[in-house]
Amino acid sequence: MKQQICIFTGARPNFVKVAPLIRAINRTDECNYQLVYAGREDDPTLEASLFSDLEMPRPDVYLGVDCENLNELTGRVMAEFEHYLEQHPADSVIVVDDLASTMAAAIVAKKRGARLAHLVAGTRSFDITMPKEINRLVIDGLSDMLFTAGMGSSSIATREGAELHKIYMVGNILMDQLRYCRDRWQRPACLEGIEDGRYLVFTLNRKALLASKDNLLLMLQAVARVTGDVPVIAPLRGLAAETVQVMMVKHPELQAAIRIVPALGYLEFGYLTSRAKGIITDSGNVAEEATFNHVPCITLNSYTEHQETVKQGTNVLVGENAERLASEVGRMLSDDWVTGQLPDRWDGRTAERIVSMLCA
Repeated sequence: MKQQICIFTGARPNFVKVAPLIRAINRTDECNYQLVYAGREDDPTLEASLFSDLEMPRPDVYLGVDCENLNELTGRVMAEFEHYLEQHPADSVIVVDDLASTMAAAIVAKKRGARLAHLVAGTRSFDITMPKEINRLVIDGLSDMLFTAGMGSSSIATREGAELHKIYMVGNILMDQLRYCRDRWQRPACLEGIEDGRYLVFTLNRKALLASKDNLLLMLQAVARVTGDVPVIAPLRGLAAETVQVMMVKHPELQAAIRIVPALGYLEFGYLTSRAKGIITDSGNVAEEATFNHVPCITLNSYTEHQETVKQGTNVLVGENAERLASEVGRMLSDDWVTGQLPDRWDGRTAERIVSMLCA
């Protein structure tokens, strides 16, 4: 009898990591799957182009949970996901990353006796005040299979007491998707009149950065001060776009350097980042993609859960220090940057390894 696998997703970035899994499952006759999304079917972050760009189906089931309070969200996802599993028993539940909804699904799956697999396990900031850190600890502690992206994550899981037979270093599944799509990138309209390799990309999403408006302004001014005639393309969403736009109105020097553009689809964003001269970001996923593309990357944080992007890749951490940011942007523009290499098992076969282990 075929294994029944439930793939649980809680936010837009999860689908990028799930798409390769679905392709790998579809290539085998040993299991079936259903894709469950914690949110609503009309979630504005799930534009139709996302699924066509990733060449994957939309979720089979939407739990319909939509709220800001993390504790309320956790409780509602637990209730809805338990109801789902009552109607659709699963042999295995795969949860992705470290959201509150991910933790909720992990708890329910474990209570119902399903085998729990955590994709991108063993990532840590070591800051217990961060909600995501608590989620990671809970999910890894409950999981029967911990799928890690590299030796660093595997070592963390081991030090925290995970049994060795539960830890599987499968590699970085983001690379599966990047390799699959790299011949399909689409040049976005925002690059009209701009040569490839003659622009920087800026992304912003972290709530702590957005909340510290005075320091964020200093960081944006630092970027504007050193970029000269090299445009900074900023595809921003929601609160990030609103915050930076307000600053640009009050500080005209930012308008000359930073170009806010509408959020891009996956294939357009992939083109934008892969052809950039450099990237400034607060996203671990974007830093990983930069390492894969050998593009210089500055991360606006003092730590990263993806240490291989710093140790082997093209990523540099600057914290929230405006002067250090200016210095590193200057180095980036002068081509004074480390030449990175691809970490182990960034080979595009991560999903294949995961499915073979799930079906063993």
